[in-house]
Amino acid sequence: MTVAVALCFLLREESGQSYVLLGRKKTGFGLGKVVGVGGKLEAGESGRDAACREMQEETGVQVSVEDLEPAGRIFFDFPARPVWSMDTALFVARRWTGVPVESAEIAPAWHRVDQLPLGLMWQDAGHWLPLALSGDQPRLRVVMRSDNETVADVEHLDTGHRVGWQF
Repeated sequence: MTVAVALCFLLREESGQSYVLLGRKKTGFGLGKVVGVGGKLEAGESGRDAACREMQEETGVQVSVEDLEPAGRIFFDFPARPVWSMDTALFVARRWTGVPVESAEIAPAWHRVDQLPLGLMWQDAGHWLPLALSGDQPRLRVVMRSDNETVADVEHLDTGHRVGWQF
């Protein structure tokens, strides 16, 4: 069974540089990794509603559904742990209310878009996060290896192109 998830990335400009809000995960799935803000959809909830709710719960920032821009969709397959498989809707927002604060779940921090902390993130992030933040709206299927950490395969769903991995 695939879990429906929504992630929201706040984007801001400062001194000619683009910044994105990411967070170090303090509990649960992805503990210790730098991740996008988001989580599972609740019963009857849309991806947009979940993205706004999760942003509020995890950082204290309020984002309106109208301010969300679709940024892609990633299907994560965990063959060794199918309950972790996810259908993830990505959104960016350039307008919001409030200042990000640390919660029990996440420690938010701004990162330059051209200097993403990919070494601290899930291994697959380098293949979709820059695309999502640039407006390319990637649609990918990412298959993880049996260690549930490293990537076995990435398929571009719009083209069918597969990326071979040699890890």
